Amino acid sequence: MPTDVLMPQMGESITEGTITKWLKKPGDTVQRDEPLFEISTDKVDAEIPSPSAGVLKEIKVAEGATVQVNTVVAVLDGADSAPAETAAAPAADTVTPAAVDAPAASQGNAPTTGGPGTEVLMPQMGESITEGTITKWLKKVGDSVQRDEPIFEISTDKVDAEIPSPVAGTLSEIKVAEGTTVTINTVVAIIGGTAGKAAPAPAAAPAPVAATPAAPAAASASAGEGLRSSPLVRKIAAENNVDLSQVPGTGASGRITKADIVGHLEGGAKPAPAAAAPAAPAPAAAKPATPVAAQPQPGELVPMSKMRSIIAQRMVESKRTSPHVHTVFKVDMTRIVKLREKEKNKYEQRNGVKLTYMPFITRAAVTALRKHPIVNSAVEGDAIRYNKNINIGIAVALDWGLIVPVIKQTEERNFLGITRAIIDVAERARGKKLAPDEISGGTFTLTNSGIFGEQFGTPIINQPQVAILGIGGLNKEAEVITDKDGNESIAIRSIQRFTLGFDHRVVDGADAGKFMSDFKAYLENWSEDIG
Repeated sequence: MPTDVLMPQMGESITEGTITKWLKKPGDTVQRDEPLFEISTDKVDAEIPSPSAGVLKEIKVAEGATVQVNTVVAVLDGADSAPAETAAAPAADTVTPAAVDAPAASQGNAPTTGGPGTEVLMPQMGESITEGTITKWLKKVGDSVQRDEPIFEISTDKVDAEIPSPVAGTLSEIKVAEGTTVTINTVVAIIGGTAGKAAPAPAAAPAPVAATPAAPAAASASAGEGLRSSPLVRKIAAENNVDLSQVPGTGASGRITKADIVGHLEGGAKPAPAAAAPAAPAPAAAKPATPVAAQPQPGELVPMSKMRSIIAQRMVESKRTSPHVHTVFKVDMTRIVKLREKEKNKYEQRNGVKLTYMPFITRAAVTALRKHPIVNSAVEGDAIRYNKNINIGIAVALDWGLIVPVIKQTEERNFLGITRAIIDVAERARGKKLAPDEISGGTFTLTNSGIFGEQFGTPIINQPQVAILGIGGLNKEAEVITDKDGNESIAIRSIQRFTLGFDHRVVDGADAGKFMSDFKAYLENWSEDIG
């Protein structure tokens, strides 16, 4: 039966690619994983392997054309009956596991041979999450697994988590290799059935470069045949008389990318002799201005983790989306500090949980949000969504990033319920035990950077929310106190600063001020039973 060949996604931010060369012509026979065509993007040049064996029936996109990812670029006929797996063992010149994401997603729903089994899907780990990276398989093909037993680990911008098995049975097939990024709902494994497929070769360790008929002969001598590079890179090197052994590679396993060779040329590499300078004007003009800008700074260059790179992307998107305004209020926490010192030991003995300041702050925020629902809203196009529930996100700092678990319907919980919920989600966040729905659906976020000693911060809004409350450090300060008779004195008080970051598209300064005033009053005049 015919098999569509797709333009793969060569990285999470890549949306299109250019076909630079077809390595086969219509009518040619191709083997599964045999290089079929070459592509170029702004980040990678690669040979793309055939998803199955068969005959190249039709080429739909000509050389030199640029198309979107997942576009059908060719059709294979008489393909083998085995389903096209996620091409997790990339061709020799593939630079990154992400290069096979699109084929993985498109081929993942194919039935397994010999029996259906139960499909294991890449889960959606948050409402704004569209993909995830498999960082580790906790089971191997042939292992028995119990229902809800962790089977693999994933990483997204919001969570690192262990994903449980949906059923009990035997892991019969792993479709996606460690290090590969796939879209949500992609089939990543099969439990049961009789597939018995071995795991794909780890995408993070591509095979050494092998010479292919497609490699331009002109590049072979000076380009360095033993170096990892694509045909396009070797072609550029040959045209410019560049020895690739002198070009540092920044790709996977030291692979030389198009950006590397272009940067080398622009940075003062030895181009072709034809690049002779015009008639020398003045002696000063003869010196190229290459040196400083082209030299990398000393130090170690470490790629961002998947979580960190997408956090970076989300933060930029939030600043671009919401006009951020911040207002800082100083709150006298002396009453609460004394209450906590008096009750904390009895509270822990009575309830089995420690008494921290976070439930006081959360409770005050919920009370203020009830009075000012605009601060608990979200923007949807040209409309404002007034959320029915108050779902508080609590930012938790991890060794490998930041995660924001959400406590749903916080307005229905009493003080003790909020205390237990905060401790529970924080512990499970650090242990990678959060469920997908526990990091989505937040309507307002609290972030406590004051634990590191800062006075206050200006946090970035967690989209699509319209506000975030930054919690500053708690310190003793000298304050002027006025008693009921108007007499003033100086006293030592426990002071904490809180910053409300808000989206000025929907929250005005007056709304923010009223919210913070009520928040401050609730804390300074605390009268609620803590349980």
